Amino acid sequence: MAATTEVHPQVDWPDDGALAALASARHGDPFSILGPHGGRVLALIPDAARVWVVPADGEPEEMQRHPVFGDIFAAGTGGAGPYRLRIESGDGALREIEDPYRFVPVLGQIDEFLIGEGNHRNLWRALGAHLIAHEGAGGVHFAVWAPNAQSVSVVGDFNRWDGRVHAMRRRGATGVWEIFLPGLAEGALYKYEIRGPDGALLPLKADPLGFGSEHPPQTGSVVRRPGAAQWDDADWMAARAARNSVDAPISIYEVHLGSWRRTGEDQRPLSYLELADALLDYVEWMGFTHIELLPISEHPFDGSWGYQPIGLFAPTIRHGTPQEFAAFVDAAHRRGIGVLFDWVPGHFPTDEHGLGRFDGTPLYEHADPKEGFHLDWNTLIYNYGRAEVSNYLVANALYWLEEYHLDGLRVDAVASMLYRDYSRGEGQWVPNVHGGRENYEAIAFLRKVNSLAYGEVPGIMTAAEESTAFPGVSAPVDRGGLGFGFKWNMGWMNDTLGYIQKDPIYRRHHHNQMTFGMAYAWSENFILPISHDEVVHGKGSMLGKMPGSAWEKFANLRAYYSFMWTHPGKKLLFMGQEFAQGREWNHAASLDWHQCDDPHHRGVQLLVRDLNRLYRETPALHLNDCRPEGFEWLEADDAENSVFAFIRRGGAGDPAVVVALNLTPVERRGYRIGFPAGGTWAEVFNSDAGLYGGGDRGNGGAITAEPVGWHRQAHSAAVDLPPLGAVVFRQARPAT
Repeated sequence: MAATTEVHPQVDWPDDGALAALASARHGDPFSILGPHGGRVLALIPDAARVWVVPADGEPEEMQRHPVFGDIFAAGTGGAGPYRLRIESGDGALREIEDPYRFVPVLGQIDEFLIGEGNHRNLWRALGAHLIAHEGAGGVHFAVWAPNAQSVSVVGDFNRWDGRVHAMRRRGATGVWEIFLPGLAEGALYKYEIRGPDGALLPLKADPLGFGSEHPPQTGSVVRRPGAAQWDDADWMAARAARNSVDAPISIYEVHLGSWRRTGEDQRPLSYLELADALLDYVEWMGFTHIELLPISEHPFDGSWGYQPIGLFAPTIRHGTPQEFAAFVDAAHRRGIGVLFDWVPGHFPTDEHGLGRFDGTPLYEHADPKEGFHLDWNTLIYNYGRAEVSNYLVANALYWLEEYHLDGLRVDAVASMLYRDYSRGEGQWVPNVHGGRENYEAIAFLRKVNSLAYGEVPGIMTAAEESTAFPGVSAPVDRGGLGFGFKWNMGWMNDTLGYIQKDPIYRRHHHNQMTFGMAYAWSENFILPISHDEVVHGKGSMLGKMPGSAWEKFANLRAYYSFMWTHPGKKLLFMGQEFAQGREWNHAASLDWHQCDDPHHRGVQLLVRDLNRLYRETPALHLNDCRPEGFEWLEADDAENSVFAFIRRGGAGDPAVVVALNLTPVERRGYRIGFPAGGTWAEVFNSDAGLYGGGDRGNGGAITAEPVGWHRQAHSAAVDLPPLGAVVFRQARPAT
């Protein structure tokens, strides 16, 4: 092919090699040829019959069609000022468009610098698809990081998914590609067409920073505005720091939005707007202080429950638009309910439209599968040591907190991030620089997330699902910790569930499973979690775990929840457990709400409601959840009778609380318990109350502590302990 083809004396065509690269979407710098350059305007318009350049202050000039590359047109005008392109299609229809290649770049030098060093805290405001006005035109600015790509195009319905039409501009050494498409509106569907370093086209990729998505199983990104147009939660935002502190009563209702409740003949999940009424009504009635949402970042597979996300910046469209999700959060805040978000920076799926080999290379993940692939989950692992990847994830955490006013992050699978040998055998992992198993890069990343989250978004909280003895998970970063606000107490959960599932006749041999948690209770700021993980994969329901007859199952569960709510630590309960759903959780079906009509299930529901109220209203039960001065054992060693008793204390002037549990089906009458003061103590809670489905065995509403030393206390009382029951006493009137 000749180096230059002359077609018209007014047109100085680029060389055929450059035109061929344009025509095949292989040109790495399309803005250097397309648009206005010197005395020429060049445009690539597939399927056009004729094209004109229409200056803002001049006469239209018809463009010349290239004789070989027939979709490329040129005109000899200088294009010095604004112009439009008039296009005639084969059927004679005319339309006018702005030429994307006449616009200057949108991203500035500061964006380039921060992206290049991996420190753009507001990365989502630079990358992604943004509705903007640019040089007097409205449209969408697209920007994506693909440093090793030969070329990148944005494709969608607006250009017939033709990668030749909107090839993007490379922004220097940052690896970012961008283009402004005038005239494009909200709701536009798009993906990126990327040609890898070997010249091969990759499967079309969704936008890593897309704010909206198609409804699965479709995988395209959708141009959306993130967050809310207006927030009405100023009062909540100003006061939430106190609601999220270690001193606060924090009782979390963990929710999978897709199966909390379904409606209609097709049993569809509720929308964000429907949930803003039904779910929030229920949570408010039940007295939970916070909702924790299983991951709602866009994800391709329903069965992952959101734990294999691809659209990290998009609330799932399964329940509505980003603005409707923001409205849900806003509504929760107006009711005084916090909203926590289950965040998954530990792994991502291998779906071809996702982040895996995004630009034809291991970009977000490690190249070596010993570092970059999770054997347990068949997912990829982020390369936390790469500045741009760490920046991407840190910015994502800040994005949800800032754009959606979320009150905190529960970080999934932290243990898998902290250790290079997590769930790997010998020879299957790569040691760190010192030959050890700790993942220094992940540790640094988590510290950065927590430091920036707490530093830049006042009043939030973070919590780690971390199942090992890694030290200082909830210690401040400046003291060598990871900087989380709280840590899930997986040890307490495993021990106590192991105990309560045993037949009461054997419990005396496992007494320490209920007491051992106090040996390390103050090592972290703990949340006691009975989460979705305990009612899936053949584990059955909470009710199904309980031994004995039907009555004993319910009594055991009531006693266990009573122990949990009076034990130091914040509380978390997965949906359905609060009314003792009988079957294992099914993500594809509604909870069994009809069971609440049964008195026994209704009784457990009312018990949890009353435990929430007691917990919120009693400083002794929450103020020192994370400090040793808030707890004292009275009876920790009566294994033979399976009895436990302890004191909970709040601040100066707050009435103390005494808790006693009998975890055998034998009523224990006249059981002597020490009390920290004499006088009348009201029985403020009894898990055996008839209202909850119990036998109304107890202490008639109050006891009197007499000056008889017992349990290292100067006063004591003989109390009646109901079978498989818990009683809670609060000082009502001191001795005279």
